[in-house]
Amino acid sequence: MRLFVAVTPPPDAIDELRSATAALRTGSEQLRWSAPEQWHLTLAFLGEVDDRARQDVVERLGRAAARHGPCTLSLAGAGRFGQRVLWTRVHGDVDRLRRLAASVRAAARRSRIAVEDRPYRPHLTLARARGDADLRPAVAALSGFAGREWTADELHLVHSRLGAGPDGRAHHELLRSWSLGRS
Repeated sequence: MRLFVAVTPPPDAIDELRSATAALRTGSEQLRWSAPEQWHLTLAFLGEVDDRARQDVVERLGRAAARHGPCTLSLAGAGRFGQRVLWTRVHGDVDRLRRLAASVRAAARRSRIAVEDRPYRPHLTLARARGDADLRPAVAALSGFAGREWTADELHLVHSRLGAGPDGRAHHELLRSWSLGRS
């Protein structure tokens, strides 16, 4: 089972971002836009996980969620990873979010799930380029976007099935959620 762990913005924050990106999403054939209903902040990508490791990580993620309180966050502006990925920035309690991501990754490693060992960069992926694309105009177009604050108060374990969604995109299925800061 292909899994990742994330927090998700509430519907009104998603709607703000959807409105801010609407003009960019129409007529942009070089970019494959993520479906707004699947927008999330990935804390850790777990990859393919067998049933035994999944059961173990579920328990560990519950404990990690209980140790970390909610985060006040907002989405603003944009950035890019090279010429392939367009994303929006995360502002607010990003240090708290980084600590949560570190706990999630530690839970995965203790469950014998290999996770990337690189610094966590809070962002929400908006689109991926089909080949290399000049993403600078899209970054510039979103530079003035500033979404409202919202509270990330749940941690989610998500099953991602590549190609199972509309237009051959990934389909995300929520497997489990935990409230942050509650035992």
